[in-house]
Amino acid sequence: QAQLVESGGGLVQPGGSLKLSCAASGFRFSYYTMSWYRQTTGKEREIVASISSTGDSTSYVDSVKGRFTISRDNAKSTLYLQMNSLKPEDTAVYYCNAARGRTVNWGQGTQVTVSS
Repeated sequence: QAQLVESGGGLVQPGGSLKLSCAASGFRFSYYTMSWYRQTTGKEREIVASISSTGDSTSYVDSVKGRFTISRDNAKSTLYLQMNSLKPEDTAVYYCNAARGRTVNWGQGTQVTVSS
């Protein structure tokens, strides 16, 4: 059974950094496009960053370009999101997503709060 478990969230001051991790199991991680999404109360879930199955292609939403870096370690079946220069508007629950064709898996989410 496919499982995605996020970790690394927490409370950080504006300008600070966090690194999220997503440990995958139960499916062939290296075959899947992986993404990070985020959601705040009352808003739709939005995609933050994606990375191809091989890791050679990445994309970001404009609001995080130059501050966030998505990466993956296929040998460890783990996805990462390095977040630097965090802003209060980055506060959200961050979700890990695995997609291949019609198959989509989600993690349970990890809370990131940026506040002084």
